[in-house]
Amino acid sequence: MSIADANCEQRRIGRAAAVTAISKAERFRANHRWKVLGIGVAANASFSATFAGIPAAAVFLRSGYQLSNGNLGLVLGLLGLGVALSELPWGLLTDRWGDRGVLLTGLGATAAWLALMALFIVPSATYLPGVAMLAACLLVTGLLGGSVNGSSGRAIMAWLHEGERGFAMSIRQTAVPLGGGLGALVLPSLASAHGFSAVFGLLAAVNAVSALFAWRWLHQPPEADPEIDNAGGIATTKPAGPAPLRNVEVWRIATAIGLICFPQVAVLTFASVFLHDFAGMGTLTISASLAAVQTGAMVMRVWSGRFTDRHGNRRWFLRLCSMTSALGFAALGLLVLAAAATPGAHAALMPAIAVLLVVAGISVSAWHGVAYTELATLAGASRAGTALGLANSFVFIAFFVVPTAIPALLLVWSWPGVWLVGALCALIAWPILLRPN
Repeated sequence: MSIADANCEQRRIGRAAAVTAISKAERFRANHRWKVLGIGVAANASFSATFAGIPAAAVFLRSGYQLSNGNLGLVLGLLGLGVALSELPWGLLTDRWGDRGVLLTGLGATAAWLALMALFIVPSATYLPGVAMLAACLLVTGLLGGSVNGSSGRAIMAWLHEGERGFAMSIRQTAVPLGGGLGALVLPSLASAHGFSAVFGLLAAVNAVSALFAWRWLHQPPEADPEIDNAGGIATTKPAGPAPLRNVEVWRIATAIGLICFPQVAVLTFASVFLHDFAGMGTLTISASLAAVQTGAMVMRVWSGRFTDRHGNRRWFLRLCSMTSALGFAALGLLVLAAAATPGAHAALMPAIAVLLVVAGISVSAWHGVAYTELATLAGASRAGTALGLANSFVFIAFFVVPTAIPALLLVWSWPGVWLVGALCALIAWPILLRPN
């Protein structure tokens, strides 16, 4: 055999070995990617039970810590502000360090901090934590929990292909209403029966278990050949176009996400107070209503991810959610106004108001997976941590602004004003979501 023939044979053997290795890597990716998705769901559900579950127990938080409505809004708002301040730095760190290290660090630190709160920052017969202490502790909780979104989203974008990312990200986003719904069902009753030591302790345990899952199963995906993996693997994850923080379209989508979150956050943080103070409903009815919002949001997020993957119409779906949310909250505000203006019809309108609150809450919570997929696709999978961190910074600015603004709105315009302002925010997002010419 000539030297040329020998070299040709070696190249052929090398290519065959490479193809075999790539095939094994792709089989591993196909089997393991759903574990990665499960980790993303667990991580987001754990922190969602914290940032959405604690507000669901707002009535008991208010009485247990002896807070005014203004102080209640402040402490809940600072939980959101902590996430808003930390999301972008955590996202940048994720793109530099990788998702595994960031997710493990964030979940572990959040669990440890909540455990400390369960031991030292709870009311007792001899000690009542001050407003500043409680607010500072919830701020730190948010700063630590801001690690979850960008790192878990980047992991999913890395492990799954383009044709299934919308569905996968929507499943991940069901973790937010899943965790919030479980928190709404469990935490108010737990706070009523056993106090906030049990609430913070349970949340610490849940975050610790999710950290254990991430330690066991979250790893970097195997590399694939760009020429072979042309259906959406590594070839689509290489950076293309401007960096996320220089990409105008990334900023537009992130801004619209934040605006639509304003009425959603109003439901998550003050719906329990609204149903208690205005509608006169009990703990069981309030918990069931909030759980219905979260359950409906889960169903809609899964459906919307599959629907937009099949039809390639993410922007259209986001504009639809913006408009239906605006209409739903406008109708809710007008119905509440009618109930307040006609005391004789107040009791008769309460069931309709509760149902409309649930419907509007589902509409304004149905779009997250689709929006985050659109955003991560614009940025590129390898830079998804930064883009998702930017978006969630806007989301949690809403978690800070809304709870602190609602008490002031209540003084000026009462509950109709709260829901009508929410409708206006959703309406403003609609033109921002239009594609540029």
